[in-house]
Amino acid sequence: MKLYFIRHGRTEWNEEGRLQGANGDSPLLPASVEQLEKLGKHLATVPFDAAYASDLPRAVHTAQIILHQLEHPLKLQATPTLREWNLGKLEGAKIATITSIYPQQMQAFRHNLARFDNEIFDAESVCETTKRTCDFVKGLKGKELDTVLIVGHGANLTASIRTLLGYDTGELRKNGGLDNASVTILTTEDFEQFHLDTWNDTSYMED
Repeated sequence: MKLYFIRHGRTEWNEEGRLQGANGDSPLLPASVEQLEKLGKHLATVPFDAAYASDLPRAVHTAQIILHQLEHPLKLQATPTLREWNLGKLEGAKIATITSIYPQQMQAFRHNLARFDNEIFDAESVCETTKRTCDFVKGLKGKELDTVLIVGHGANLTASIRTLLGYDTGELRKNGGLDNASVTILTTEDFEQFHLDTWNDTSYMED
């Protein structure tokens, strides 16, 4: 199976530098809508068999824009399983403010998740957020699907994809996270071993 993971388009909270987890949401920026239309055209001929997205509005809207550009119509299936990391008390907070109060925790969240203490913020643990998404992906095994589109969120997808690839917790965000409207592609034959084909690709914007 070939899995196309897309991070949702850039939103108002992204632009404002706010943390946007499972319980927060903001609209896509107009420029992001244009970018996603371009992404949809880039993916137009890919023979997707199914399309899934987080049920949060920013992810659903992203998926709908992409699906509208595809040559073959496809129904979107939205699920809370693919939601962004539940960030608890951090939801909606300015990143700069939280960084000034909890510099070590924000450094850990961005670069070494093994040191992130979720309990301070009543947030999901690394294990909780990655398990639900990885379980969803592995649950596709046995379905008659060859190529699947999955639209989700930056923090959750970055950690979950690298978990599928076998990275240790401390390495899940070592090189940063996924960009908005980026494409990451994995392939798997047995849903135990996953191969990375493409990581965080936004080259379609240069076409």
